[in-house]
Amino acid sequence: MTTIKEVTDYLEKLAPIPYQENYDNAGLLVGSHNIGVTNVLLTLDVTEEVVEEAIAKNCNLIVAHHPVVFKGLKKLNGKNYIERAVIKAIKNDVAIYAIHTNLDNVVGGVNFMIANRLGLQNVQILAPKKDMLCKLVGFVPVADTERVLEALYAVGVGQIGNYDRCSFKVEGVGTFRPNAQAQPVIGQANQDEAVLENRFEVIFPAFMEPAVLKTLRAAHPYEEVAYYLTAITNENQSVGSGAVGYLPAPMAIHDFLVFLKQQMNLTVIKYTDAAVSKIEKVAVCGGVGSFLLPRAVASQADVFITADYKYHEFFDADGQIMICDIGHYESEVCTKEGLQHYLSNKFSNFAAILSVTVTNPVRYFV
Repeated sequence: MTTIKEVTDYLEKLAPIPYQENYDNAGLLVGSHNIGVTNVLLTLDVTEEVVEEAIAKNCNLIVAHHPVVFKGLKKLNGKNYIERAVIKAIKNDVAIYAIHTNLDNVVGGVNFMIANRLGLQNVQILAPKKDMLCKLVGFVPVADTERVLEALYAVGVGQIGNYDRCSFKVEGVGTFRPNAQAQPVIGQANQDEAVLENRFEVIFPAFMEPAVLKTLRAAHPYEEVAYYLTAITNENQSVGSGAVGYLPAPMAIHDFLVFLKQQMNLTVIKYTDAAVSKIEKVAVCGGVGSFLLPRAVASQADVFITADYKYHEFFDADGQIMICDIGHYESEVCTKEGLQHYLSNKFSNFAAILSVTVTNPVRYFV
C-alpha cells in the first residue's frame, strides 16, 4: 500500500516545501507519514464538511491548497471552524496535507493551471525569484568526470529552464600530497602527485545543498573531495509568482470577458477598462495578486487576471492594463483538477477524488 509519505514526497517534487513563502504553513498538518493511503480527497479548503466528505468516500488523506492551520493553534476545543475540522480529522484518522504558496511559486503550479484553463501558450513565470540558486564547482579526475556528473544530474543538478544536464568543464592539473594517515586512491603518502582533472561547474536549487553534497561525496573517487559553493543572485526562471502567456489568437474585449467567464466558471468579473482593443498577452495570479501589477505591466500584458482587488487598487491600472478580479475561490479551485491529474499519472492503487463540497464562503446575488 502506498504511504502518505510517498504521496507527499511526489507532491513535493512538483512543489518543494522550501519554495513556500516565509509566512506560510504548507506540508502535512494532521496525521502520520507512515500510514497507508486508502483514497485521497482534493479540495481548495478544509472545513468540517470536507472532512465528512472524506470519511464518506473512504479517503484518509485530504490534499488542500489552503492550510487549515495557518497561524497556529494554541487550543483545540472546537470554538471555530478550524478547530472543529482538525478535531474531526484526528478523531477519524484523516490526514491533512496543504500545498499552498509552494504550489503558487512553481512551473506547473496554480498559475500554470489557470493558464492551461485559458489555453495560453508560451507560458512563463511572471516574477521569477532571485537568490534561489547555488553553483557547485568541483574537481575530479578526467576518467571519473562523467560518472560523477551523472550522479549529480540524477538528483536534479544542472537544470536551467527547459534544459537539463547543464554543466561546464575545463581540463587542468590538480596537485596534492597525501600525509601518513591518508588513504589515497591515487598517489602515495608523503609524495607529491599531479593528476589530470576536470573542473566542473553546475547549478542547482539552493535548498538541495545537503542532498547534492551527499551525492558528490558518494560518487567522487577521492578520499577528500575538493569543491566550493557559491550563492547565485540570478533569477530562477522556474520559481516565482504569477504567470504570463499568449492566447492562441487575439480576442475582442467583450469576447474575452465571455471566454474568461466560461473557462473559469465565473458568476461575475470585476474589471477595469482595457488599454487595447484586443486581448492577446495575459498575465495571471491565483488568489491575492495586486502586488504583481507592476510586473504584469512591465511584461506588456494586455490583461491581469487575479483576485481580491480593493477599490482603490483598481485605479493602479492607470490606463496601462486591464485588471480582471475573478474571485479568490474561482481563481484557485482549478488546483483540484490539476493535482488530480498529477497524482493519477503516478499512482493507480488509490483514487484521487475531487471534493464536491463548495467551500467558497462568498455568495453572489445575480
